[in-house]
Amino acid sequence: MARGGVGTKKSTIRGASEMLSDENLKDIDGLRRGPDYIEVTCGCTSQKFGDSIGKLKVFSSGQFLISCNCSDGCKEERLTLEEFEKHSSRRGPKNWKRNVWVRVDRAKVPLWKSGLLKYYKHGSNLPTPGDCIRRKWNFHRDEFISCSRCKKERRFRLRTKEECRIFHDALATRRWKCSDRPYDKITCEDEEERESRKNVRGCPRNSWCHGCTSCVCFGCLRCRYFDCNCRTCVDFMQNASP
Repeated sequence: MARGGVGTKKSTIRGASEMLSDENLKDIDGLRRGPDYIEVTCGCTSQKFGDSIGKLKVFSSGQFLISCNCSDGCKEERLTLEEFEKHSSRRGPKNWKRNVWVRVDRAKVPLWKSGLLKYYKHGSNLPTPGDCIRRKWNFHRDEFISCSRCKKERRFRLRTKEECRIFHDALATRRWKCSDRPYDKITCEDEEERESRKNVRGCPRNSWCHGCTSCVCFGCLRCRYFDCNCRTCVDFMQNASP
């Protein structure tokens, strides 16, 4: 255990030294260097509300945290990249690597082009048990899968991680059948939901929503899994995990 602790400490020291001496970051606007972090000006643009400006701290541990300055009354000081993107009220697909930017020579440069992401470590940005209450997870609206036998569409509710996993595994099943449904046992003889009822899919903003930014998830830690080897989960864990 002691050896592991020493190794981790040395790795952190090397990471801090490399980060603090990185000349490639000198042109980023608002650059300030601390004992184990660097701070830069960042932002995220909403078509409706304009730019939300903040201060991004990149720690030697690989953790990224943002203090938001979008208004005089804003008190958000430890936002994750994903939370800052949502806080800015930006609409459209969620992808903080592209949507959160820093200024380099007065130009807005997305994080993935800035050179900062080489210091990002996924494990350091996972929520702790204490953060889980504060963290705003993506909402998942109900989805449907057609039975391979009767061709009727069956509803899957995605309110919990367990329900998301049930839908994920069912979607991966080539010939899913009504009898495979693990809860609310049904058969092919049961009636399909009315078309008008199918339009109600649980969006918290509008029950008749056809897919807004509140109820469409493009991948999060509730619906993507470390122990799944499908291409969707593997790509998310390697490239897009917040």
